[in-house]
Parts: sequence; C-alpha cells; structure tokens
Amino acid sequence: MTSFRPAPAWLADAVFYQIYPQSFADSDGDGIGDFAGITGRLDHLAWLGVNTVWLNPCFASPFRDAGYDVSDYLTVAPRYGTDDDLARLVDEARRRGIRVLLDLVAGHTSDQHPWFTAAADDPEDHRYIWTDTRTGSGTDASFPAGFVASPGARPGAYLPNFFDSQPALNFGYARSDPAEPWRQAPDAPGPLANRAALREIMDHWLGLGLAGFRVDMAASLVKDDAGNTETRKLWTELRHWLDATHPEAVLLAEWGDPAVSVPAGFHTDFFLQFGGPTEGRPLRSLWNNRQGTDNDGWDPVDCFFDPAGQGSPGTFVDAWREAVSVIGDGGGHVALPTANHDFARLNCGPRTAEQLPAAFAFQLTWPTLPAIYYGDEIGMRFIPGLPDTEGSVLGPRYNRAGSRTPMQWDDGPNAGFSAVSTPDSLYLPLDPSPDRPTVAAQRADEGSLLHLVRRLIALRRGTPRLGAAGSVDVLHSGYPFVYVRGGRYLVVVNPRATPATCTAAAFDTTRADALEVSGVAVDGGMITAQGFAYGVFDLTPEEPAG
Repeated sequence: MTSFRPAPAWLADAVFYQIYPQSFADSDGDGIGDFAGITGRLDHLAWLGVNTVWLNPCFASPFRDAGYDVSDYLTVAPRYGTDDDLARLVDEARRRGIRVLLDLVAGHTSDQHPWFTAAADDPEDHRYIWTDTRTGSGTDASFPAGFVASPGARPGAYLPNFFDSQPALNFGYARSDPAEPWRQAPDAPGPLANRAALREIMDHWLGLGLAGFRVDMAASLVKDDAGNTETRKLWTELRHWLDATHPEAVLLAEWGDPAVSVPAGFHTDFFLQFGGPTEGRPLRSLWNNRQGTDNDGWDPVDCFFDPAGQGSPGTFVDAWREAVSVIGDGGGHVALPTANHDFARLNCGPRTAEQLPAAFAFQLTWPTLPAIYYGDEIGMRFIPGLPDTEGSVLGPRYNRAGSRTPMQWDDGPNAGFSAVSTPDSLYLPLDPSPDRPTVAAQRADEGSLLHLVRRLIALRRGTPRLGAAGSVDVLHSGYPFVYVRGGRYLVVVNPRATPATCTAAAFDTTRADALEVSGVAVDGGMITAQGFAYGVFDLTPEEPAG
C-alpha cells in the first residue's frame, strides 16, 4: 500500500448517518427539505448518538438526477438555502460533536455547467470527452455508440455518464486506440485541469469547516481502465495532497470494493449493492430480498436477513476478511450501510418491522463503520409504485424514489416533515400506511426500534472492543450467526422466523452477562435463539465491588 498519513483518529469511532436533504426536514414550507430543516433536527441525531453526517449533493443543479448533475460546485442549490445556512448547519453540528461531509460528484457535471456550455462552443476545450468521428456515410453517418450530438456550435458529440444531461468529465483513457482519436492520456491538459479542479473544489469546502467528502462513482473517472490502475493513481495523488493540506479531512468512496479503493487513497469505502469482483454480492447477500430496487442483471443470492432462513453470512464475512487483510491495520476502514438513496431500505417487501432489530444488532456490532440511512432507525418502509422523480427510475424494477420519501417525524400534518398546505407539493409522497413509524412515537416507547438503535450505538461507542478495531471470532456462520468481539463480547443474531441453536464451546459462557438481548438464551455452552432474536453478552463481566 502507498504510504499515506494515518486516517484521522476520529474516523475509527464514526457512526455515519446519511441524509437525503430534500427529504429530511423542510423549514420553509415549500415541500422540499433544506439546510435549516436539518439544523432544526440536529438534536435528534445527537440524541441518537451518530457523530458523522453525509449529505447527498446540495450544489446548484437542474436536478435531472436529484442533484448528481452539478451546475456549480462552489454554490449551494437555492432550494436548500444559502452558504450561510450551510455554514450554520456545520457550526451547529460541530457544537453537538457531529461532523458534516458533502457529496462530491467527481466524474461528470450537468450539461448546464458553465464548463460544458463553454466546451460545446469551443473545439479546443478538452474538459469533456468529444469526438468528430462518425461511422457510415451520408445521412446514415452516426457518432460512436454512447456519444450524444453537440448542443452547441462545436461540431461532433460528447460522451455522457448515465443520463445524456450528465457529460463525462475528461480524466483521460488508460489505453489509446488509433481508431478512437478522442482518447486522451490521463496526463493530457484537459484531464490535468480536471484534477486541479477537484482539488480546488475540495479546498473550498474544507476551508469552510466541512469534514470531508463521499465521492460519487469514484471508480469511474479514467475510462477503459482495466483494474482501475490509472484511476487509483489519480486518487493516490489526491490523497497525498489532502494529507498535506487538510490532514483531518476524510474521503469516503462510492466504489464498492474496499480492497482496491482504500489502498488507492480513500479512508473508507462502503460495501454496496454494486462494485467489486462479484458486483455487490457481499452486501446483497445480507439485505437484498429482490424487492424494492432490483437490477435484473444481478446474480441471484438468498439474503441472510430473511425470514425463510435460506441465506448465509459467509459471503459477506469472506469479502470483509479479504478486504481487511489487504487494507491492514491503520490503513483505512470498511463501511456497512443499512441502505442508501439508490438501494432499498431494510424495511422492504416481505421484511417487516419485527425483523429489523436483529439487522441493527449485527450492523452496529460488526467491525465495520456503520452507516445508517435516514429513517432506517425508525424502520421507515420502502414505498413502491412512486412516480419517476428527478431521474429516480433506472430500470423496470429499479425506482429509487421508494427509498427517498419524507422523514416521518410525528403524527402531525405531512408527518412533521413540512408545513406545506397541499400534500401534492411534497418532494415525494409520504408512506400512506396509517401505522407508519414516527420519531415522536418511538421516542415515547422505550421498547421501540429507535431506542434499541440508540442503545446499540451507545454500547458500540462506549466499548472499544465492539468498534472497528476490535477483533472478531466467528463461532457459528449460519442461523444463528454467532461471533465474539475483542475476546469478550458475544453477539448472537437470528434473522430467520424459526428458532435456531448452536454451541459456543470455544468460549466460556458460564458468566455471560446480557447487555442487549431479545429472544436469546445462553445456557452453558448452548445458545438458543428464537425467531428474529438478537443478543449481546459480556462474557467476562466485572465483579461487583465490595
């Protein structure tokens, strides 16, 4: 691994909370969430115990892809407020011990970005990938597959990422091809200008008190890059710059392959529903029940957290072990999300609220950095059948809007998310269920999922052996899933509907002290777990004083 400055000490204790800003809290009654709304709800996050917030893109944008089409990296979108509103959010969060990260869309811009509108009229501009090459002749001549005809005076066509409205920034190609003259080297002037722009953008926001960035599609910058060799070089260069100029800042990758991205320079990468040699199989083997957001191209895998009990934690555990063996001690971290803005929530399809406690017991005690998607702490549902909103539909069974509905704060109008007078004006419809969970109701119920998540976070943060650095010994890889953290803390998780048993002969369980338990009994060396049960035990509790 390239020698980097060690990750900031605070990162090892991070409990991430992802906020989709347009759906979290609306302060001005226009139906769309904003910075002031988030600021007004920071006490909820502080009470919950999270200490690091990641905001989805909040830069100026025409919002054809929910803000992932940036038209100005140095200006916030008016729908969210002003620079001063963001500064106040960051300052108020800091006062509560919470760091704030922004989302950096590094690989493309909006077609309304001034860089692109200039490039569309200037054949000498190489910020984006352009070609004049056509195949065929006469009226049948066409641009190469994937390219989109120029919207300006410049002849030719540009290459987009994802939607046509998202022209790909030019970071070069790893391999040249005489038949494709638009391929520039990664060290050509256009790609180098874009690298410099990334530094300028990061420097600007870090200078205003932000704690770092989650980088969108971080693996995709250099094109035709087998093994991501050139893309890894790019991020290594940027990490060295970050270490020298902002040593307390962090970079989180949307890469989905921590064994590659962390050695390349990221402080943390997520296991995701895509990425890596098996295209996201480790995460999908935990959560994906083929409901909600589902890609027809994904290989089928029975998820472990399913009432039928047909899955296995082994796929995830093996991938995690491989990643940490490559990363090594102090090299960085792996993050495990409950969900995200592109992937179905935990409470999705046949998975119901009673199954969620076991999922959180696992996520908050495994040696990864936990990332809680807003609303998952109360068990918000994935809502099917919503309209395509700001580019949310990616396929016939992949509508991301179902994971982006308004936060459910209380039983008041619009679930306390917004004071807008007409529900049709909300960014997305609310969960229509009359028994939808709310923060207020669960705050009032000590037995709720919200209180459990809060207690598990406190247990994790107060018990170093349950954190990212503590060891793990897997005693039983099945139903129930049983492991010991730091040689002392026994964790039992049974996410299926029927009871399960196993032995724990490798550890002395005679003095097991229940710390957080529901439906699990430890009797001698035998562990019995009821359906949807979980338990955290201290195997060596302190002797009472006196």
